[in-house]
Amino acid sequence: MRPLVFVGSSREDVRAFPDTVRRDVGHALSFVQAGRTPETSAPLHGFGSGVAEIAEDGEDGTYRAVYTVALPSAVYVVHAFQKKSTQGRKTVQREQTLIRSRLAWAKAIDADVNRKG
Repeated sequence: MRPLVFVGSSREDVRAFPDTVRRDVGHALSFVQAGRTPETSAPLHGFGSGVAEIAEDGEDGTYRAVYTVALPSAVYVVHAFQKKSTQGRKTVQREQTLIRSRLAWAKAIDADVNRKG
């Protein structure tokens, strides 16, 4: 099973989700760690291969957890948020910018882990 690494505030953001959503996201992430793809996961287009999001519906909206399996050392959860976009399924620019910066951060963490062996 691959380690799970949370980048930035993503752990706290997932913990702030409603209980049922948090449990479902955690269960889905355990599938990802085991090399499987959960039903609630889909590729996140525009971020490269190996970047996906888990989408879970709660009583007050949809929640997303964005992760990458493209790095060798771990599964990195780079962002978690409640979807509030009025643009349908599209992820708003502010969230996209944060995802991109945290993907770069995850790459740096992964490179450091691999350097240290």
